[in-house]
Amino acid sequence: MKPIRVLLLGRKHVTANTLRVLAQDPRFELIGVVTDSHLANSPTVPAALEFGVPVLDHREVAEEAERRLLEPDLVLSVLYWRRLKGGMLFPGSRFGVINFHPAPLPDYKGCGGYNFAILDGLSQWATTAHYVDDGIDTGPIIEVRRFPICPSTSTARSLERASMRLMAEQIVEILDRIATTQSRLTAHNNEGGRYISRQAMNDARQILPGDDVERKARAFFFPPYEGAWTIVHGVRCTVLPAALMAELAEPGTTHLFTEARRSKERSQSDQ
Repeated sequence: MKPIRVLLLGRKHVTANTLRVLAQDPRFELIGVVTDSHLANSPTVPAALEFGVPVLDHREVAEEAERRLLEPDLVLSVLYWRRLKGGMLFPGSRFGVINFHPAPLPDYKGCGGYNFAILDGLSQWATTAHYVDDGIDTGPIIEVRRFPICPSTSTARSLERASMRLMAEQIVEILDRIATTQSRLTAHNNEGGRYISRQAMNDARQILPGDDVERKARAFFFPPYEGAWTIVHGVRCTVLPAALMAELAEPGTTHLFTEARRSKERSQSDQ
């Protein structure tokens, strides 16, 4: 049986880990990766170099796809930031184009899912595997994998970390199902929900009268990106809950008064 020819699109560590999985599984042949090679600290590029996987340019791949010169059996989009359209939908691929979305579908399409999960006070979150069509996160849903979150303590960063761990597991299992069945996976309609644009996400950062300031600060706590903000004496300031300051400290540092406060809180909780 011939290996499944895979084209990988994406960025961040979860894509680099997916590359390593594919490169070491004889059931697959990774023909290339389209990634954030323009960034100095790309985690995917070193992984590609380690395993001899070609790093491809989006424009060149799109041109070859339009001319049917590039015909993978399976395309995986893992946190890829460009919208796929035209030839990049690879209508002739045996197993389709699958995107891994870091939010539950159909509920949260687009970007800003982590932020709105906290703003909406949700008690669970999810990652979704779905086929790609010519819309944005509108293709048929293969699987929604849910996990519990704490609506009173979760931050955008903690949700991202938990989602990436779950997504990494989901990708491996989806790949195994495809290799085992040698067929497209069943999927269901992806109707309804809400679409969050980048502009809507950015607009939501501003703290307005009546907002739950602590919740909004947690919802946009994702260094190095700008957090929730307000204007103080004409200066635009990012708002950060005191409870999260320890996360920004250098590893190994201590603070006398912080430790005293924590000891007091532990003592009170034991009573």
